[in-house]
Amino acid sequence: MKFKLSILFVFLFSIAGPVAAQNTYELNTDWKCMPKTKVTVNGQSLSQPSHNLAGWQPAVVPGTVLTTQLENKEIPDPFYGMNNKRIPDIYHTGRDYYTYWFVKDFKEATPSDDEQVWLHLRGVNYSCEVFLNGQKLNDKTHYGMFLRQTYNVTPHLSKDGNNRLAVIVYPPDPVGNPNGGQAGDGTIAKNVSHQYVAGWDWIQPIRDRNTGIWDKVTIEKTKQVNLKNPHVITLVPGVRKPEGPQQPATIKVSAELENPTSKTVSGTLQYTLDGQTVSQKVSIPARSTQQISLKDLTLQNPKLWWPNGYGPQNLYQLKLQFLVKGKTISDEETVQVGVREIQTEWNDKTQSKQVKVNGQKVFIKGGNWIISDAMLRFTDARYDAEIRYHRDMNLNLIRIWGGALVERPEFYLACDKYGLLVIQDFWMSGDANGRWIDPLKLEDQWTRRQYPDDHQLFIKSAADQVKMVRNFASLAMWCGGNEITPPKDILTALEDSILPSLDGTRWFIPYSNSDSMSYNTLGGNGDGPYTIQPIDKFWAFKTYPFNSEVGSVGVGDYESLVRFIPKENLVAPQFLGADKKPSEKVDSVWEYHTYTGVGYEHHILPYGAPKDVKDFATKAQLVNYDQYRALMEGFSSHMWDWYTGTIIWKTQNPWTAMRGQMYDYYLDPNACLYGLRTGGEPLHVMYDPVDSMVMMVNNTFEMKRDMMLVVNAYDMAGKKTSMGQVISEINPSMAKKYIPVNAAIKKLAQDKGMFLSLQLLDLNKQVISDNFYWLPDAKGEYSGLKEMPKATIKLEAQQTAKGKIEVTVTNPATNTVAFFNRLALVDAKTQQRLLPVFYSDNYISVVPGEKKVITMEYTPAADGSLPAVTIEGWNVEKQVISTKQ
Repeated sequence: MKFKLSILFVFLFSIAGPVAAQNTYELNTDWKCMPKTKVTVNGQSLSQPSHNLAGWQPAVVPGTVLTTQLENKEIPDPFYGMNNKRIPDIYHTGRDYYTYWFVKDFKEATPSDDEQVWLHLRGVNYSCEVFLNGQKLNDKTHYGMFLRQTYNVTPHLSKDGNNRLAVIVYPPDPVGNPNGGQAGDGTIAKNVSHQYVAGWDWIQPIRDRNTGIWDKVTIEKTKQVNLKNPHVITLVPGVRKPEGPQQPATIKVSAELENPTSKTVSGTLQYTLDGQTVSQKVSIPARSTQQISLKDLTLQNPKLWWPNGYGPQNLYQLKLQFLVKGKTISDEETVQVGVREIQTEWNDKTQSKQVKVNGQKVFIKGGNWIISDAMLRFTDARYDAEIRYHRDMNLNLIRIWGGALVERPEFYLACDKYGLLVIQDFWMSGDANGRWIDPLKLEDQWTRRQYPDDHQLFIKSAADQVKMVRNFASLAMWCGGNEITPPKDILTALEDSILPSLDGTRWFIPYSNSDSMSYNTLGGNGDGPYTIQPIDKFWAFKTYPFNSEVGSVGVGDYESLVRFIPKENLVAPQFLGADKKPSEKVDSVWEYHTYTGVGYEHHILPYGAPKDVKDFATKAQLVNYDQYRALMEGFSSHMWDWYTGTIIWKTQNPWTAMRGQMYDYYLDPNACLYGLRTGGEPLHVMYDPVDSMVMMVNNTFEMKRDMMLVVNAYDMAGKKTSMGQVISEINPSMAKKYIPVNAAIKKLAQDKGMFLSLQLLDLNKQVISDNFYWLPDAKGEYSGLKEMPKATIKLEAQQTAKGKIEVTVTNPATNTVAFFNRLALVDAKTQQRLLPVFYSDNYISVVPGEKKVITMEYTPAADGSLPAVTIEGWNVEKQVISTKQ
């Protein structure tokens, strides 16, 4: 069963561009392509509009050779089953096989005397030659995946307005041997490019190594002067709070002005922010580029930007213009500005850095991010959905892993919108760049330590990418690389030149688990563990004080698995025993999709050996939920004492992998997301399994008072036992213990296990925090769950607004607990899940005599038809109901 990506993105979110220029349009349709081996003319001839393109194929731009081949049905979907093995790998075919010409015809009239037309290519992998109307635009071959290209094409446009752009794109060199190692044999890292494309332990090799015009191609029209690379810095002195009047903030703005003409151009550079205008008269000499810094603006009573969970994500629009002679707009850019200041300081107690935003320390709850799509099929809508899921997990940071790329501006727009701070790695990894001895690598550590081959290209690319994303409020930290620093000359350039001069406002981490971030007293690599852990270990074992990578599993439910695993391969893994090698028997398709290495092994067995693959996937969700709730609760319980933050490895997959994900490639969440959402609540009540204390954590800046902490136990028949309640308060940014329940739990859970319900209520008896645990019996088995009676629940669904449905789940008082219920929004006719859908909660349990209300947000169907709602739980039979208007 194949799942078409296009149906995910029928909806488009309206996101203002990070730097929206005057008179700019994208060349993103009607491209044609042909393999180099089938083209007999040169670029000068090919780029003549009169040259016949008969027989050329449609091309996907932005895209890659592989995305074009997939669109033209030349290859099977590489994300399904074993299809990727059926696609020729560039290491075996040679680079010419994936070297392609891309051609685009477009209309653009010859400009008048004072107008300029610019061609921008935001990303080509890996090298290219660019031609327009018979003219070669680049004097020498362009190299580098992360280096933007800009050409003034004014003199090359045709008089009749019919233009042809032709680009030949060459793959990376070398392409790397995909021999099963991290980044294959490592030689892909000799390029200034991404490394995962040669394969990793969570992905199979991308066969063309993502060769192509992978990012946007745009045409920009200006007058005499081009305004580019604006830079906005916001300074927020003092210690702030999200609410109430604010002391002033300082806004610093600069920009580059390029004058390609033969005459000096005089005019005014100005910007407007929040109704205030700052301007300066300047003269730009002929054929020159100058950086101009405007005088500082004092912004009174600013609306500040805060990370998720700490305050609102206020954003301003800053309009920057250059006016020729102070009158005619030559060019203008609109920059989205979040007024905030990022700081760091050393915590002597934890021996790690802690992050401050607007003067307030923020406990980091983060996730590691690879890339949105392994084949670089980026959309604003997918970015928005993925970052929204991270917001919904109650995370406040995303780290972009160093084997991928500097993320696109559209990614950062979504992070600005949803309040996710970002650590941005540069393009290094300990695996490919020589931190460890590795027999799968072609070259030794000493040689790999000097990758890439062209250090100056790396430095030039880094400077360019810093300029591209430096204005985003969400960008909080730069990192030299994943688990290794760049070579000394690159590191020096980043630390001493590029970042101070082009940014100057953010913390630079030399590498992702460096001692300057998190002092390693335990030995080892400084991060992990990555496998499933006993729940109490997250609470009792003191790991690295700012852990850059920790996490484990993430297999989706049955509906997720059938999207990419053929029916004959839907076979549940079988645990063979801890002393066996391997310890699990795993189907070959599961293994290909990276199940092995971080499998479920014996961790499902306390719930009962899986009867089939659906039963396996259901029980895996119990493990998923428990693991990630415990991870975040355990770290939060020791904040500022053991830890200043933790970053989960990892929260998403850019292809159909089987681990390290809170939602699958198709944007369908699994129980990891909701366990993490619960465990990461800003104000949260929780149970410490080590000392059996009921605790509270307050991840806000405010004292919380007059809350009733209610602790109840339920047996497998649904009988409630009160274990205490107390009026409570908690100081800002702290964790605190309240009620010991050890004796009661030992007694109640001994035979069959039990349920533990923790709630925080306000003075109006409204629930502030709700946390529901299932605890094993004295033998560590969930014996009571195995024989739990069925619960018949009532389900109602009501449309409350367009694209929003409210679902009420009621459990009668005569029932037992309705345990671990998965809600889904489905097409009323096909019963297929709608994706993505954003649930206020999921995998819910409802105790007898109570109800829960869940909201679901989705993109409405074009015909106005309403979806249906399904529910299915551990002891609840599947129901499907219609939605009422």
